[in-house]
Amino acid sequence: LRDTVSNAVSQGSATAFVNAAGQWVQNVLDDRLNVASDATVRLVKGSHIVVPRLHEGDHAFILQNDDGRVVFVIPYEGKFSLIGTTDIAVDRIEDGHSISDAEVDYLLRAVNRVFARPVHTKDVVWSYAGVRPLYDDGETNPAAITRDYVLKVSDQQGALPLLSIFGGKITTYRRLAEHALDELQPYFLKHANRAARWTAGAALPGGAFDDAENGVDVIGRIVDNLVGQHTGLPPDFIERLVLRHGVNAAKIIKGARLFDHLGECFGRGLNLLCEREIDYLIADEWARSADDILWRRTKCGLHMDDDERSRAATFIESKLEVVYP
Repeated sequence: LRDTVSNAVSQGSATAFVNAAGQWVQNVLDDRLNVASDATVRLVKGSHIVVPRLHEGDHAFILQNDDGRVVFVIPYEGKFSLIGTTDIAVDRIEDGHSISDAEVDYLLRAVNRVFARPVHTKDVVWSYAGVRPLYDDGETNPAAITRDYVLKVSDQQGALPLLSIFGGKITTYRRLAEHALDELQPYFLKHANRAARWTAGAALPGGAFDDAENGVDVIGRIVDNLVGQHTGLPPDFIERLVLRHGVNAAKIIKGARLFDHLGECFGRGLNLLCEREIDYLIADEWARSADDILWRRTKCGLHMDDDERSRAATFIESKLEVVYP
């Protein structure tokens, strides 16, 4: 095993191997393990655009497009709308890193068929794209390819199992993990009576809310508690932290009575990005670049101008150089 940050190399042994490489599952089988499989993945790019808010209210729209697909328009980060997604077959993972002009036009046309106020290319304030590793079920239309996952196990005479995961989505990762254990269980007979499934009731990081199913305003209660403990911090700022980090917001502002206690701050208004939050994201959420923090973890980049983004990126990179020299 090689640590891609430190380049340190270590060795270990295992009685089972899980190939959960996502888009690279086929590369692992073909190039690293030289294992034949009757399953393959299809690479399909999905892209989104963000524009100034198109409608009032917290509801989303599902637009029936003229090609039979649906396009979503979702309230996003307060003053924006998120529009997506596309389905574009690509041959290489590298071809899916950014949205194309044709995809932008496609999404704008879908919206402009329905909304009274037209949206133009100049209105797009941000876009992002990613590649879905879909299980190849033989469908020729990328939009019709199954979004479900398929698990394949290869072994040597009933031992040394290699489990490869084809397809799947982050939204079903816990069920997928349990299904993977079901597939591997026959190879570990001494653990045949493994513990009952438990992931459905386990909170995600920051989501350990009490009374979540009893009609209680959980977010409001957490915010009120933190505001009472940190009277020198604006309630709106604390609310934004809670919306981003849940109960873990308390860890970020622990002991802070004034804004000065939060270190260097960037941006303005409710979407201030402070040094305490940057440190938390690097230490606890594996942020490894300025983009990880500005765009992927917090979306604060949407609320900054070019100058603020540049200053924040320089500061974040200087932090990362200390943690990961």
